[in-house]
Amino acid sequence: MHRGKGMKFVGDSRVPAVRKPNIPKDYSEYPGKTEVFWPNFLLKEWLVGSVFLVGFLCLTVAHPSPLERIADPTDTTYVPLPDWYFLFLYQLLKYSYASGPYTVVGAIIIPGLAFGALLLAPFLDRGPERRPWKRPVATGMMLLALAAMIYLTWEAVVTHDWKKAAEQGKIRAEVKIDTNAEGYKIAQANTCTSCHGQNLSGGAGPSLIGTGLKPEEIAKIAREGKGNMPPGVFKGTDEELKKLSEFIAGLKAE
Repeated sequence: MHRGKGMKFVGDSRVPAVRKPNIPKDYSEYPGKTEVFWPNFLLKEWLVGSVFLVGFLCLTVAHPSPLERIADPTDTTYVPLPDWYFLFLYQLLKYSYASGPYTVVGAIIIPGLAFGALLLAPFLDRGPERRPWKRPVATGMMLLALAAMIYLTWEAVVTHDWKKAAEQGKIRAEVKIDTNAEGYKIAQANTCTSCHGQNLSGGAGPSLIGTGLKPEEIAKIAREGKGNMPPGVFKGTDEELKKLSEFIAGLKAE
């Protein structure tokens, strides 16, 4: 077969037979709808970003982040609260099917399935439609996930004991404790430090620093209890109780 005049053969119909120079498309026929990237477009982006940055800095100055006391590793009663964007996972781990022996379900499996579905969404739903009502599966899954996150976040907020949280994180006055003092050793022997902290600045129980109580009042509380403190916690002798009471009464905030 003879090659016809002007005929060209290509292996793929999508590959042009004649290579054209790489010239960008001419948008001059769309006035006002395009602009130069540098400096016109980029300058606008920088200006918008600067406004948000200045606004955020003003917000941090007007409402600084609340600080809590220095972490005490001996305080096992402290319950940390995550930031707001993790509250839904925090609430999820409170339920019986996602906590305790099933913590791996709430901490790994459920979030893993959710984020895995998010990553696979472009591959699972490849339809050309962009209107939400024409993509019911993708839209339904998105609304379900959004509703679950809002509900769990709301539940975490309304069920949290904010009063207790403020008290456990409250910055308390500290004092240098003489751990070699006999009164401190008596406090340790009677498990006072397990509730009131190693520095006696508070934990499950209130701070014992700067109580303003007299030794006699402290001795009475140690014997008879007060509030959440049951009676009979102190097991020592009267002499040890006197030394303990005098030691605690002498603790003053610096």
